[in-house]
Amino acid sequence: MNFTPMLAWWQWAILAAIPPLIVLLYFLKLKRQPLEVPSTYLWSRTIEDLHVNTIWQRLRQSLLLFLQLLLVLLVILACFRPNWRGSKLTGSHFIFLVDTSASMSATDLPQTRLEQARQEALRYINQMASGDAAMIISCSDVAKVEQPFTRNRALLRAKLAEIQPTQRATDFGEALRYAAGLANPSHTRLEGEDQVDEAQPATLYMVTDGGIAPITNFSLGNLEPVFVPVGGSGPRNVSIASFTAERNPEKPGQTQAFARLENHGAEDVAIDIFLELDGNVIDAAKVTIPAGGSAGADFALQEVENAALRLRIDSDDDLAADNVAYAALNTPRQAEVLLVSPFTTNDPLQLALTTSNAAKLANVRVAGPEYLKDKQYRQDADGGTFDLIIYDQCAPEVMPQANTLFIGSVPQLETWSAGEPQGPVFIVDTDRVHPLMQFLELGKLRIYEGFAVDPPEGATVLIDSQLGPLFCIAPRQGFEDAVLGMTIRGVKDDGSVQPNTDWPIRRSFPVFALNLVRYLGGSRGALANTGVRPGQPMEIRAHSPVEQVTVRSPGGQSTTVRREGQNSFLFTRTETPGVYEVREGTSQEVAQRFAVNLFDSRESNLAVAPELTFPYEKVAATTGSEATRRELWKWLLLLGLCVLVFEWYVYNRRVYL
Repeated sequence: MNFTPMLAWWQWAILAAIPPLIVLLYFLKLKRQPLEVPSTYLWSRTIEDLHVNTIWQRLRQSLLLFLQLLLVLLVILACFRPNWRGSKLTGSHFIFLVDTSASMSATDLPQTRLEQARQEALRYINQMASGDAAMIISCSDVAKVEQPFTRNRALLRAKLAEIQPTQRATDFGEALRYAAGLANPSHTRLEGEDQVDEAQPATLYMVTDGGIAPITNFSLGNLEPVFVPVGGSGPRNVSIASFTAERNPEKPGQTQAFARLENHGAEDVAIDIFLELDGNVIDAAKVTIPAGGSAGADFALQEVENAALRLRIDSDDDLAADNVAYAALNTPRQAEVLLVSPFTTNDPLQLALTTSNAAKLANVRVAGPEYLKDKQYRQDADGGTFDLIIYDQCAPEVMPQANTLFIGSVPQLETWSAGEPQGPVFIVDTDRVHPLMQFLELGKLRIYEGFAVDPPEGATVLIDSQLGPLFCIAPRQGFEDAVLGMTIRGVKDDGSVQPNTDWPIRRSFPVFALNLVRYLGGSRGALANTGVRPGQPMEIRAHSPVEQVTVRSPGGQSTTVRREGQNSFLFTRTETPGVYEVREGTSQEVAQRFAVNLFDSRESNLAVAPELTFPYEKVAATTGSEATRRELWKWLLLLGLCVLVFEWYVYNRRVYL
């Protein structure tokens, strides 16, 4: 509490003399005038007053005296102008963007981060002036308008309290575009009001812990961004960053489970890990993870099929969502692969696809380019009979309902094109992360001739050369098309066969064939289904031609999904981490399983970001309010007026206490 005196010293002296004068008035005795009366019997007390020797009397209890003194004291206190430092919002339109991602469930504060975010947003709502308008958007990797623009603060408070946490990742892109669309192109409209034509600048309050990627391809325009940080200092968290399982190629009958753990705290930690199979603990381990680093763990177990693995860590940290991970093991299913090649015998790729390991994963059929004009091919390609079709130096007129690999050719689509053949070709860089490129060493690969591939927008370059992209992959309506800008073998003008690369004699070539079958063929053998992250759609490929599948979530809810393409089903209700069961058609047996896991290092890293990065601008963490002085003297004068009215009532009603 602060005081700002508003009177000079002599004015304070006059004001300070008023209370003693009021008290002295109550000490004075009345000086009565002599009157002649017939009898003095009834006036005895008055006569006694005439015999006193002093003008002062003993002070009696008086409510009027108390009220008058209280009134003067309130006036004196108001003249001191008591005040305190407060804050207020700037502007008249506000957008409150509340982060509901997985990291907002952290408990590094006395309450969760989301609850703290609610309180921060509520504080701003309470500071809104009469006539201000605001809206609330909750967001993770998707945005939800909890309340459109309104001036009803009670409604804003109610909608704010209804916001629930999610297990999704953080991506403000959709929410920011929506907010910018309201502030910039004149779409701000209050409930019950007509559409306005001019833009409505707004202050955007982003209440978050800042665990988001740099924001690109976005213009703030009329938005004034304010980053309100939420989170404690020095959070502790250990997370499961990945968890997979696959058959041990060196030990038939054995399955291996691999896990990678990350420590996002400032101190080394030693934790216990427990592996569960269908709810029963089957193995355990103790792992020490350095501060800010990672560590791995692996488990060996007997060959299992159609089972659910659960990995959990015993860690008393600030986020429980990433302390559990799941893996779904399915019965191996052979992929149906068609190889269309001018070489139907002794073809290196055919040999690589028919090794003992590849034969367990795929059933490979070989045909010549003339098969593309056969009626049976068109029926199989349109009906989704094949999981993967490899076109070696040829291309179909119509793309099939399957994943494809083009070798030495490109799809007959406007989105794909190829450069002129040149040679020799030198590999500049490779994408070692993509499943097609795992375990491949191509640094010394010799390629005599090749061409640059021009893929469509959204494609991924897997191999880059001095000519340009040499190996690319791009999505196509639920499928993926890969193009390799070189041939394995070529045919001379005289009909003789000439190798174009020494890749077939290298160890990486059969590994590449296995990657093709596992990824594009959709057959992962005993590999755990990699699944998706919470909120991401899961594409399910049915084992049999059915019209619908039923997906049962970890919570027990069943959802029927209709077919999207040929034996392709898109399931979107993946909000809850865990193992989901898929039943095909009307069968009650579980045909396959898939897992949903957080697996997001950005969400697991609970350190609060100091700023948010926008194009050409960085928004530092701030309180988001303008400092102001809250005055109390007006309320004191109002209270004094109430005292004065009560004093008047007491005097006129002759009330005595």
